[in-house]
Amino acid sequence: MKILAIIPAFNEEQGIKHVVKSFENIDFVDILVINDCSKDKTSDVCRKFGLNVIDLPTNLGIGGAVQTGYKYALLKDYDIAIQVDGDGQHDPSYIMELIKPIVEGQADLVIGSRYLEHKGFQSSFFRRLGINYFSFLIKLLQKKKITDPTSGFRAANKNVIELFSNRYPIDYPEPESIVYLLRNNFQIEEVPVIMNERVGGESSINAFKSVYYMIKVSTAIFIDNLRKIGLT
Repeated sequence: MKILAIIPAFNEEQGIKHVVKSFENIDFVDILVINDCSKDKTSDVCRKFGLNVIDLPTNLGIGGAVQTGYKYALLKDYDIAIQVDGDGQHDPSYIMELIKPIVEGQADLVIGSRYLEHKGFQSSFFRRLGINYFSFLIKLLQKKKITDPTSGFRAANKNVIELFSNRYPIDYPEPESIVYLLRNNFQIEEVPVIMNERVGGESSINAFKSVYYMIKVSTAIFIDNLRKIGLT
């Protein structure tokens, strides 16, 4: 079984070092870093460690960077693709738990949730408000409880890889992509994980942008939910 870790990175020179070290004992996973036109030495650090890197010529944002990874996974015929943030928040030691429901045929997408057991770093107050809001919205529209809808620590099977390679939201993509999958009858499960605070770098989403994205993503979710079932 071929497994790819997709790591989107924008100005993660410090965080990416931590991520690389955390993968030292995970030898059954290939690593692909999507350098989203960083202005620091993110790409140089990755190449120093011998990682496979795609340097985007312009900044596409998180959605475009992750979709690039899914396109690569489809092209190279990977069975499972795992999203891992480049800031050191995600612990690769949970990868076996993350892919287990897919390997056993119980899920198409598996989300690593910090809120199933409420251990480790729980994010900032304002982000938790946004997370709870999106969780409520998804439950309202799709009747499915997702405790950590903004988690970027996710594993996808081949069907989802193909889907995401062709269609993936741009801004704050996780909640919108969850609704899209549920609307098309894909099976989504969550497994408990412990996340860390980011290592170096700076989040691209501040308090103002969080409110903006909540409104923007909510609108996109409502519009998507009104579509007929089908991969549109």
